[in-house]
Amino acid sequence: MEGIGTLARLVESGTHFGEMLAFTLTAFLELMDHGIVSWDLISLSFIKQIAGYVNQPMVDVSILQRSLAILESMVLNSHSLYHRVAQEITVGQLIGHLSNQEIQTYAIALINALFLKAPEDRRQEEYTNPLEQQLTEMASTLAQKHLRSIILNHVIRGNRPIKAEMAHQLYVLQVLTFNLLEERMMTKMDPNDQAQRDIIFELRRIAFDGDTDPTGTEKRKAMYTKDYKMLGFTNHLNPAMDFTQTPPGMLALDNMLYLARVHQDTYIRIVLENSSREDKHECPFGRCAIELTRMLCEILQVGELPNEGCNDYHPMFFTHDRAWEEFFCVCIQLLNKTWKEMRATAEDFNKVMQVVREQITRALAMKPSSIDQLKNKLRGLNYSEILRLRQSERMSQDDFQSPPIIELRERIQPEILELIKQQRLNRLCEGSCFRKLGNRRRQEKFWFCRLSLNHKVLHYGDLEESPQGEVPFELLSDKIPVSDIKSVLTGKDCPHMKEKSALKQNKEVLELAFSVLYDPDETLNFVAPNKYEVGATERYLLKPATTETVSSPRLFL
Repeated sequence: MEGIGTLARLVESGTHFGEMLAFTLTAFLELMDHGIVSWDLISLSFIKQIAGYVNQPMVDVSILQRSLAILESMVLNSHSLYHRVAQEITVGQLIGHLSNQEIQTYAIALINALFLKAPEDRRQEEYTNPLEQQLTEMASTLAQKHLRSIILNHVIRGNRPIKAEMAHQLYVLQVLTFNLLEERMMTKMDPNDQAQRDIIFELRRIAFDGDTDPTGTEKRKAMYTKDYKMLGFTNHLNPAMDFTQTPPGMLALDNMLYLARVHQDTYIRIVLENSSREDKHECPFGRCAIELTRMLCEILQVGELPNEGCNDYHPMFFTHDRAWEEFFCVCIQLLNKTWKEMRATAEDFNKVMQVVREQITRALAMKPSSIDQLKNKLRGLNYSEILRLRQSERMSQDDFQSPPIIELRERIQPEILELIKQQRLNRLCEGSCFRKLGNRRRQEKFWFCRLSLNHKVLHYGDLEESPQGEVPFELLSDKIPVSDIKSVLTGKDCPHMKEKSALKQNKEVLELAFSVLYDPDETLNFVAPNKYEVGATERYLLKPATTETVSSPRLFL
């Protein structure tokens, strides 16, 4: 406690510079990471001093890195400090750091932290000069061309390969940006709201050039009903009712209006093309657009928190100011094309949507670098190709269920079970490296754990960096006799999973967490690099190999 206070006063004094200041900031951050002292006790003068280092034009890289990391920890660990930090740092000041490859990861991490902790009402506000905004107004800023283009040109298309931590921060930024759609996605249309109804009138006007409406209420109502049917709405009399289900709510109508205004020729072609088909083969544009919007929200997990262990960002979403809307426009054309290829009728609607989902997810898995490249990937994934891929995968799976394979499996099962047991022991003896839990990922602190060669002791200890090979037992200072181990907990039952930050409250991290409980009432907490590490440890310590272990044909063989 006194040490942290002393370090804070040294920083506040402003008398330390260069290497000495970098060491002071490092020591402060290391001590605060232990969680003994609350971040709420940090003074305003300390925050201003740290923010001053970030705002100065010529500051040593090591000082900048530690200053940004300290600010990020303040935001993630204290609601009151979030407001203070947000008042000291502007978007423009952080954008200036994105061109520096040594600190750009720290800058984006701070942007993400402030965006994640921003109150909902502050995320949605619009401002005229985004570069002068405080970081409480991230929603409007993230939609601005300058910030997106800086990230695209200096990070994604930079001359260095993107490392795991930067990939994670880009993924978090992508998720938080898409989560801005959640409000519209969960907003039902009010059938009595004239402004909202006018949007539907606009869709009709653009499609059918309905500037000259017939006189007479009955004639106009009859014509509108006919046009709404041609537009593919489920409720022809009052299409506003089609947008009362959430999700996708008003977000679907926003997408349709964007298509009609920005890609007007495409919109008119889709609508008129289907209105000229036989009734049973027409692709209902309205119904398809609504269901497609719901599907895209599911695929991109709109409204869900980022996963701690995920690096799955898509470069193409950083290449366009209206990436979501453009993505929808590409996918609605794909849906219309697939509908024709399948010669679908209204009864086939769900089948078509399943194929389209598969086309989109397969294309996204190829990580297209732009919207145009996405179009090319989707062109290669037509309905015939999807059928071919399905058939190929089905045949591959069926091979494992053939009678000869089943007979072979039964014969060699005892030998395989023994082999699995030995593989588990060998893997535990080799050991694994684990990342230390904390709010700041970039520092990459590690520790290593392995089983002794006689299978009687678990050895573990801290490491300065991720090891390239096997770590000798001599470097692992701590140990636990296997005989003292009482149980292994997994998932939400683990002590270190019961109090977590917002970023970590997700299913994926819970699946990777496990804790070893040993006498006297102590725990060793892990977050595994993959699910197999969890299974190997738990099964060796608690369960023998059984036929259930090898129920997967691919694992068994």
